[in-house]
Amino acid sequence: MSDTLPPVDLIEPAQLVEQLEAPDLMILDVSNPATYQQLHIPGAIHIAPSELISGKPPATGKLPSLEQLNQLFSRVGYLSDKSIVVYDDEGGGWAGRLIWTLDLLGHKKLAYLNGGLHAWMSEQLPVENTPVFPAPTETNLKIINPQVRASAEEIMVELNSSTVIWDARSPGEYDGSKQFAMRTGHIPGAINFEWTQGMDTERFYRLRNDLANLLNGIGLGKEKNIITHCQTHHRSGFTYLAARILGYKNIRAYDGSWSEWGNRSDTPITTAD
Repeated sequence: MSDTLPPVDLIEPAQLVEQLEAPDLMILDVSNPATYQQLHIPGAIHIAPSELISGKPPATGKLPSLEQLNQLFSRVGYLSDKSIVVYDDEGGGWAGRLIWTLDLLGHKKLAYLNGGLHAWMSEQLPVENTPVFPAPTETNLKIINPQVRASAEEIMVELNSSTVIWDARSPGEYDGSKQFAMRTGHIPGAINFEWTQGMDTERFYRLRNDLANLLNGIGLGKEKNIITHCQTHHRSGFTYLAARILGYKNIRAYDGSWSEWGNRSDTPITTAD
């Protein structure tokens, strides 16, 4: 399905610091706005996490309109031939959400800074606190790769097929004991692998070295046709990103996520394992 997508590279802080002056490099910071004001990688342009979602209830995490995306990417000085490196301050959720958005828009050269700001700071690499305001560009963005996005209707059609649902929420949300929507539980047959399980906290939130084996062992191997979600497609930004870095060809994200699925009356739900 996603054979047309170029790979998402994983870049280490020591590699990125050597490339900071590269003319074709664009670094996008999706950290908390307060973090960005305090410190960020030199030259990094800030995108607030709120700019990547529609914000319209109940499914607040859905993709913004193309008009909103054009305004955002014009503001950051987007050019389609740039090599874009994305990072955040939380281990990859918002960075992954941005990479999913850039995948939808057909951007070719993408990389994720392994561990994000935590890993960068752990190596005592340079930071700055002056906001970067690039010259705006004219953009005319279109959805080039709609195949990386899943809808509730598509999931309902595929439920009894070979498609596997990767639920990136907490075990409590998955089993229905924690409630953040009208209805609780999970999509029937979904496999729960909480997003933070994919991060190595001892290595400053880098991707776990054994992640591919872990996922394969629980039925989320790279040969599967996978749709990932959470509550608002923030946590599943990380799981989508991890799958892309690991070379998964058939990975989609459900941006409606549980805030849509759990607030509809026509969607199948279970609390059984």
